[in-house]
Amino acid sequence: MKQYFSALWQENKKFMLILLTIVCFKSAIADLNSISGRSMQPTLLDGDKVWVNKLAYDFKLPFTGISLAEIADPERGDIVIIDSEVAGKRLVKRVIGLPGDTIYMRNNTLIVNGEVADYTIIGSEDGNITISEQLFEHSHRAMISGVLANRSTRNYGPAEVPAGQFFVLGDNRDNSADSRIYSFIPRDQIVGRSSSVVFSLDSEQNFKPRSDRFLAQLQ
Repeated sequence: MKQYFSALWQENKKFMLILLTIVCFKSAIADLNSISGRSMQPTLLDGDKVWVNKLAYDFKLPFTGISLAEIADPERGDIVIIDSEVAGKRLVKRVIGLPGDTIYMRNNTLIVNGEVADYTIIGSEDGNITISEQLFEHSHRAMISGVLANRSTRNYGPAEVPAGQFFVLGDNRDNSADSRIYSFIPRDQIVGRSSSVVFSLDSEQNFKPRSDRFLAQLQ
């Protein structure tokens, strides 16, 4: 048996080393993440495949959540991938509140540290209104429902973000389970940052490629 495994290793060691390198790369450096659902519309669509930079904030021991070194802190406006223990699943959301920030929402109007976000209507479709939300130096698109819906999450706080944690929201404000539901996100549950779509398949059109979204940069 020992000779068998020794021969197997000799014949396949290059392939196994390459495979191990790829697995370690996906675990600690970069990976792809599939977008499922509508919580990040209009920025991300169901069927998008996004690039995840796992070295954006920490260098972690492969196959673990142990941080060996902190590289940078998440910034307001970052799109982050989260392994949420409370939700029991992976989330993709946008960082809105940093440690020490006071978050306040009234009828979907966002107020951070007393600063009221500025809103501009971009357009509407299928009962949803697309807006531009600008807060401090960052702006991005978001979506709200223009029809009667579950609006219990339109009001929040005021609440202060604890040290080492972050307040995150989905861009589709009336259709997102985020910090308003799951509370603040500990830093060690943030897997990485996404800044681009790699490719996209439309599940409502027999998985037809959305060529206009290939390698699209995210704001």
